[in-house]
Amino acid sequence: MALSSTLDRIHAQVTHNRWLRYFTVFVRLALAAGFLPSGYVKIAGERFTSLSVNHPMGNYLEALHHTGYYYTFIGIAQMTAAVLLLIPRTVLLGALLYFPIILNICILSLAVRFEGSLVTSPLMVLADLYLLCWHYDRLKFILVPTPVADAAAHKPVLSNRFPIGFLGGVFATMVLVVLTVTTIYDLMPRNTLGDCQRQCPDSSNPAACEQFCDCIHTQGKPLSHCLDAYNKANALVGQAR
Repeated sequence: MALSSTLDRIHAQVTHNRWLRYFTVFVRLALAAGFLPSGYVKIAGERFTSLSVNHPMGNYLEALHHTGYYYTFIGIAQMTAAVLLLIPRTVLLGALLYFPIILNICILSLAVRFEGSLVTSPLMVLADLYLLCWHYDRLKFILVPTPVADAAAHKPVLSNRFPIGFLGGVFATMVLVVLTVTTIYDLMPRNTLGDCQRQCPDSSNPAACEQFCDCIHTQGKPLSHCLDAYNKANALVGQAR
């Protein structure tokens, strides 16, 4: 299988680069640091943020906080994934457990436009995918039937060549993600009423923006309802012109 052999060769070259091994350790530590505090808060039974319950994310987290042992279970899962990432022998298991949790957080953050994790959660998803790719040699036997002969392919010696192209690609990806998630929405609920209102002078319809902020933070209505009202107000202004 030409494709399998090519992937094996690329994987071997990447994993036998000293600098990329250091980078992989950094990724493991960073991901573990992202889950240990948040997991502990849930196990301790504390509320995760100080967001108002009127805020879409605050409302969700408040409801989650009152789910009893389910809230604790999420914390245990997060801390377990983090600890597994810190142990070299269990990194793959940790990355597999980590992925569905962080993907759910990422989708949730995008859905409710929560700026607190709007940038970090997509980057954490990509970081975890990197770890899964790093362990491609172990995952491929699960994902794709691979001849036993391929597993015995020659592995290159450890390289000290600095992977400037790869790290440049990582930096470019991070910049692209940040630019995308920070510009994809023309209106954000922000964390407080004051923060929300500060974006209104620069919006296409400041009055409608003010009403949107009031709808979210004062009236506590769903994000979709407030967005619909904002879009209708914009449409009326467009018709008037």
